[in-house]
Amino acid sequence: MAAADLAQIADVDIDSDGVFKYVLIRVHSAPPAEAPAGESKEIVRGYKWAEYHADIYDKVSGEMQKKGYSCECLGGGRISHQSLDKKIHVYGYSMGYGRAQHSVSTEKIKAMYPDYEVTWADDGY
Repeated sequence: MAAADLAQIADVDIDSDGVFKYVLIRVHSAPPAEAPAGESKEIVRGYKWAEYHADIYDKVSGEMQKKGYSCECLGGGRISHQSLDKKIHVYGYSMGYGRAQHSVSTEKIKAMYPDYEVTWADDGY
């Protein structure tokens, strides 16, 4: 599985509105021990249906493993997505996975939503 295959995976998949949990996941094109440097990418996933950050990670990692990828969770937080105001705010942390690097998540979200005001903060839960 080549790095080109990783490009087929969307960088960001979040719900279209509301406040919800999210996780930052690193997807490897092969098991981490076998993956040469550079054959991984970070993806942002956030959904309202998730009661816990682990719910999102378990679902996404399971889907990725079926496609031959391996995953690691880099942390989590919350996203406030106000679609009418075109604003997204990334904040908080995951009790189980710790705080995601919100600056990385925010850059990926900005690329997906270029006409939005996208902000982040380390405070809050």
